[in-house]
Amino acid sequence: MPEQETIVCSVSARLDAFVAAETELSRTQAQRMIREGAILLNGMQAKPNLIVSPGDCVDVAYPDPVETGVLPEDIPLQVVYEDADLLVVDKPQGMVVHPAPGHESGTLVNALLYHIHDLSGIGGELRPGIVHRIDRMTSGLLVVAKNDAAHRVLSEQFRDHTARRSYAALVDGNIRQDEGTIDAPIARHPVDRKRMAILSGGRDAVTHWRVAARYGQVTLLQIELETGRTHQIRVHLASIQHPVTGDDVYGREKRPFGLAGQALHGYRLTFRHPKTGAPMVFYAPLPDYFFQALQKAGEQEDAGAVLDRLKSLERGEDRSV
Repeated sequence: MPEQETIVCSVSARLDAFVAAETELSRTQAQRMIREGAILLNGMQAKPNLIVSPGDCVDVAYPDPVETGVLPEDIPLQVVYEDADLLVVDKPQGMVVHPAPGHESGTLVNALLYHIHDLSGIGGELRPGIVHRIDRMTSGLLVVAKNDAAHRVLSEQFRDHTARRSYAALVDGNIRQDEGTIDAPIARHPVDRKRMAILSGGRDAVTHWRVAARYGQVTLLQIELETGRTHQIRVHLASIQHPVTGDDVYGREKRPFGLAGQALHGYRLTFRHPKTGAPMVFYAPLPDYFFQALQKAGEQEDAGAVLDRLKSLERGEDRSV
C-alpha cells in the first residue's frame, strides 16, 4: 500500500507548486501524480494549475519505491555518523547531491547506493534517501534516510524548521554591524531560471548572521537558517551587497584566494532521531579549501580555533533560528 500524507494548506498557491514546496517531490513529479489521481484536493481529483487556499487539505499517495536506474559507484564518503535509520555525511565542495543533466554520475547518490544497499526510495528514483540538499559548490553536513519511515520523519523536521543548520560563510566586504537578520521572500528568477531572486510573493526566507572575524576586504560570518530555500544564503547576502566570496553567480565573476566556488560550509546540523526522538547534534570541521582562503585573507589561528569561534556565536536551542 502506498505511503500516504495529508498536508493542510496555509497559503494560496497552484496545487503543483504547493505540493513541490511542501514535499520532496519536484514540480514535474507533482504534476504527473496529480494527473494520475495520486494527489487529491479535499478528497477530489484536480488539475495541477488549480489554486489551493488556506485550510484546503491535499492528500499525497506516494508511489511504491522503484528500482533505481542510478548506478552505485565506489566513491569515498566522509561519514560522520551512521545507524540503522540514517547516515550523516560531510559532503565535499564540488560533489553534486543527486544525478541531473550534465551530472549523471559521481554524485552523492551514486556513492550512497554503493555504501547502503537498501536505501530509502521515498525521495524518488534519482534521489533515494535524500532528505535535504546543498549546492554543488557548497560543502557540509547532510543527513540521509536509510528507510522510508526515517525519511518521512526527517523530511517533516526540515519542513517545519525543527531541524537546524548553521553555516560558515566568507563574504565580500567589511560588514560594520556585528549581527543581523535578513527577512526577504525568495522565488525563481523571472528571466534566468537557474537563479533565485528576492521577489514579492516569493516564499518566506529568513537568515540570521553574526560576524566571526573581519579581515578588511572580506568578513567571516556564522549563519543560521530559519528557513531553507534554494540558494537562500547566497541570495540574501548578495542582497545586502556582501555576496559569498567566490560566488560567481550572485557575486563577483573573479574568485579570490584560489577558490573554485563559493566559500560556504555547513558546519553544524541538528535534528531529532526519527525513531527515538533523541536530539542529535553534529559538527563538521572547516575543509581545507575554506581554511586556506581564511589564511590568505589574514586568519592567524588554526582551523579548530576558528570552528570554536563559530560555535561560540550559535544561538541558544531555546531561541528560534
